[in-house]
Amino acid sequence: MLISKITVYIMPAFILGIVLFGLLKKIDVLGAFLDGAADGMKVTIKIMPTLCALLAAIYMFRTSGALEFLTSFLSPITSFFKIPSELIPLGLLRPISGSGSLAIVSDLLKTYGADSLIGRAASVIMGSTETTFYAIAVYFGSVGIKNSRFTVKAALIADLTGFLCGLWFTRLLLK
Repeated sequence: MLISKITVYIMPAFILGIVLFGLLKKIDVLGAFLDGAADGMKVTIKIMPTLCALLAAIYMFRTSGALEFLTSFLSPITSFFKIPSELIPLGLLRPISGSGSLAIVSDLLKTYGADSLIGRAASVIMGSTETTFYAIAVYFGSVGIKNSRFTVKAALIADLTGFLCGLWFTRLLLK
């Protein structure tokens, strides 16, 4: 009860604190805000082509049947390692699309329940991995980096590690 009352005032107090700090330091708070907003718009315009290309690629990947093909292609390997085949689409789509992987997790939770191995593992995997290509497109695109060098490889290895460890820890904690 008390926490719900406090949370209503946190953001206004934070904003007021920033304005008061700026006034005490004799900073033009409105001017600084407008400069930041203008810089934000420049970055948005700069990364727009990259984001459009990424979203088009995600749409083509999902609607072309490539996700289903990769899932069926990888299922013998994943079954050997005792990875539930239901989690393969999540592992494949998570580095590419946050909303697509969230839809997969939602479907898994509806089908298997939140307390099942698949439901819990999907939730842990969702929190342990990143939308790698989106993050790279936004961050590298905003500063104009064209050569990602080892970033994609390292990030995909981190996603694979998050996927496998998420599944392993979920199994360990369900025992």
